[in-house]
Amino acid sequence: MSSKAALDFLKRHGMEPEAVDPVPEARKMAEEMARGLAGEPSSVPMIPTYLRDRGDIQPGDCAAVIDAGGTNFRTALVRFPGQGVEISELQSRKMPGIDRPATWEEFISFTADGVLPLLDRTDKIGFCFSYSAVIGPDIDGTVNCIDKEVVINGAEGQKVGASLRAELERRGVYGKKIVVLNDTAAVLLGGKAENFRGSFGGFIGQVSGTGTNTCCVLPVGQIGKLGLAGEQGMIVNTESGMYAGLPAGDFDRLLDRSSKEPGSKALEKQTAGVYLGELCRLMLLAAAEEGLLSPACGEKLRALGRIDSAVIDGWANREHLEQVSGGEADSAFIETLCQAAFRRSARCMAANIGALLLLTGGGQDAAQPFCVCAEGSLVQKSRCYRPALERLLEEKIGGELGRSVVLRVVNEATLSGSAAAALING
Repeated sequence: MSSKAALDFLKRHGMEPEAVDPVPEARKMAEEMARGLAGEPSSVPMIPTYLRDRGDIQPGDCAAVIDAGGTNFRTALVRFPGQGVEISELQSRKMPGIDRPATWEEFISFTADGVLPLLDRTDKIGFCFSYSAVIGPDIDGTVNCIDKEVVINGAEGQKVGASLRAELERRGVYGKKIVVLNDTAAVLLGGKAENFRGSFGGFIGQVSGTGTNTCCVLPVGQIGKLGLAGEQGMIVNTESGMYAGLPAGDFDRLLDRSSKEPGSKALEKQTAGVYLGELCRLMLLAAAEEGLLSPACGEKLRALGRIDSAVIDGWANREHLEQVSGGEADSAFIETLCQAAFRRSARCMAANIGALLLLTGGGQDAAQPFCVCAEGSLVQKSRCYRPALERLLEEKIGGELGRSVVLRVVNEATLSGSAAAALING
């Protein structure tokens, strides 16, 4: 079979990238975001972070940083010497709850173990907590759920900062100020801290990695559910991975039914690295059942366990296809299907960014484009995803929607952004 057979297969099952048209989908998503801001029923929570994105950081200021991500758990000391950012004593370990279920108490003890060696040099802790949590005026987070296929029992309803503070005090460490934020807000702040050359009209934070999310800065008066007035800016964590309004195909529904949280995180399951490999595996297994791949290829596919986005990125670039292919026709089919999965993911994210530009009014002045500060394994490592997204931002969001936007990938933005959050808001 050929590349055309793969495209026909995708279209027949509603999985073709072109099913997602970024511009009309951006308009629909912006309306859903506005409902979330107003406190009306919405699949996009639009969570106020109570974080300012502007404030003074004095030369030499430093903060301890905790980054509890979808895969890795990291701690570091981050210093702002006056120009740039210095990151030291970086430690990375596997996130608890991946290999086996963990309890909330185990997670907090693990966290205290990691940050404690840094606290003789600072009283400020930036805790980047990359899971669903409601942030209160005290800039602490109350956990809704731990997701991304991580299992930490007893987490729901717990306060992240208060739990860590209690554990530190149990160990005799007092007086530490903990600011809790999610990875997307940290990426926005870290991107600003990089002082990109050029004049930008505003910033959007984007995470495209294990999970998918975005954030933006809005006047508090636009966040209707807070009941506040004024133009002071506040970072809003959209939790856009939960958006349920994009066109879905047969294998989106199949993957959702087999996930740990059926019915939740629709956009994330269409776009994120933790799901794209499994989505492609399910599609290829079905294609084999339909006789579109050789019997040898079908046998190899059935022997596979779960695969991640790095594997399908290789297949999309004609690498390691011997793992699954039974010949050239199989290889062409697999290559085309995997490329399409990344293109569709990029089209979904282009719609998400377009919605934020409509919501904020950003990008209308070409001399001051909005800057999307992006981090995550997908946007940083995939050879398919980022080029596709940048083309869409130029052609669809710029050309059709009329909004000027540039993408900047930031290294270690969660670390520098979490430190900035603690120093500006602590």
